[in-house]
Amino acid sequence: MSVNKLILGDNLEILKTIESETIDLIYLDPPFFSNRNYEVIWGDEGEIRSFQDRWAGGIDHYITWLKERVEQMHRILKPTGSIFLHCDWHADAYIRVEILDKIFGYENFRNLIIWKRKNSIGQSNKKSRQFGYNIDSIYFYSKTKNNTFNTIFMESNSEYIEKFFTNKDPDGRIYRLATLTSPSPRPNLTYEYKGHKPPEKGWAISYEKMIEWDKKGKIFIPDDTNKRIQRKIYLDEIQGQLIQTLWDDINVLSPSSKERIGYPTQKPEALLERIIKCASNEGDTVLDPFVGGGTTVAVADKLNRKWIGIDQSVQAIKVTELRLDKQRDLFSAPFSVQLHKYDYDTLRNKNAFEFEAWIVQQFGGASNTRQRNDLGLDGKMPDNTPIQVKRSDNIGRNVIDNFLAAVMRNDQKLFDKNVADKKPVGYIIAFSFGRGAVEEVARLKLKNNIIIELVKVEDIVPIAKKPTVSVEINELARDAKGVREIEFVASGTSEAGIEFYSWDFAYDAEHGFKADVMLDKEGKQTTKLKAGLHNIAVKVVDNDGLESIEVIKLKVNGTVERS
Repeated sequence: MSVNKLILGDNLEILKTIESETIDLIYLDPPFFSNRNYEVIWGDEGEIRSFQDRWAGGIDHYITWLKERVEQMHRILKPTGSIFLHCDWHADAYIRVEILDKIFGYENFRNLIIWKRKNSIGQSNKKSRQFGYNIDSIYFYSKTKNNTFNTIFMESNSEYIEKFFTNKDPDGRIYRLATLTSPSPRPNLTYEYKGHKPPEKGWAISYEKMIEWDKKGKIFIPDDTNKRIQRKIYLDEIQGQLIQTLWDDINVLSPSSKERIGYPTQKPEALLERIIKCASNEGDTVLDPFVGGGTTVAVADKLNRKWIGIDQSVQAIKVTELRLDKQRDLFSAPFSVQLHKYDYDTLRNKNAFEFEAWIVQQFGGASNTRQRNDLGLDGKMPDNTPIQVKRSDNIGRNVIDNFLAAVMRNDQKLFDKNVADKKPVGYIIAFSFGRGAVEEVARLKLKNNIIIELVKVEDIVPIAKKPTVSVEINELARDAKGVREIEFVASGTSEAGIEFYSWDFAYDAEHGFKADVMLDKEGKQTTKLKAGLHNIAVKVVDNDGLESIEVIKLKVNGTVERS
């Protein structure tokens, strides 16, 4: 499977198509086994369908539903790979014992990370019979004992520095003192140094190292021999505090956070940044099978990781696409979006060579990489039978004549064999075929026993027409400085039904659509515009995930004019 890809669909079925041992890191934040009335977030058909599957039974059904997915995740992880599973108290014990320990093995349990979310759930100032919940659990398992792991630090805060870094050298360097006592007794570490007797279990370093550190000024030797020699840790040398298993320094997103996209359970980017940095390296592949608000893939993209994101919800995939588009720059790697259906217009106008390679692969063949001196043949099936692709409609008879000649010149023996075996001598893929082509193919089969199979693109991949959108503009108010308050009302149409709208109030065609409002269910927005020219773009997304953009050019001066 290609990487840097958003995929709409059931993650179980998609996970089954991923090659074994190809993924470096998996983070999943599956729906919690909690209050079912609040679990549907996006509210589109895909999510509701998945919701019903999960809650057909009680906890046993939920664990079974999740377990079969984690089994596939274990299979696709590399031997050096790891999984981080995010859950809460409702099912965390079941998840560890019934899923993770059984699939990954107790010996490959690495950590239980506690994320302190700062705010509590289930407790108020009124009388309560329990403590409030303010933590989530994140289980960290590796596939083997040779997992990738990078030590990471969190920045030391001023309170910590003020409390511990209380000493200063004559040259002004600030340091704190740390023990030099060995955790376990060893004969070669039990020695006296400059009149100071060793601790009961000996020193933490050898005699030779003690001399070396002493010369470099890295140890503190008290005048009183009854006091202990200690190590100096300089403030300008530390990277910060080592990250432990209690993560209480990352807050949930506030309602006014710039990261907010309208997804209620959206995780902060700092949380995923820590996980991705510790368990993968640049160029590694990160998978999120419950993409949700898209935080995992957005952070992975920023950190120069490859990624795959899967979700059942059209809104989850399309909002994540908008989020990625907004953060992209000249150095960002390209990515693709795989939907249930493909837009006819987009496919018809796609780069010819890209389309040929893509549709041949979708058909089950291998594309021709030469692109020159190939007799017009664009690929071949596993048995080497040729394939030709025409990115057009109403293919005529002349295409059949030229293709037949090319097939015979390409491999006469294979051609003769296919004729004798009554198999296709070749395949032509196009959007549609004219009457002349259809009649000639029928004649060749009847008169010469030559079978050429005509394949429509829609027989290989499902095709739909993208939605349309129109925009009504209403001036609501103006102030003394000429600033206009403008209301935009978008109206989309699609056979599949409209899912949502997004808005870019400073649209630049060269840099692409950068959403200021990612998720608008009603299609109505109000903004204030100063005098001048303005480009406002609205994107409409339907229930198939197909989209259209309408760009409104406004001139605001004495009046509001639309061009």
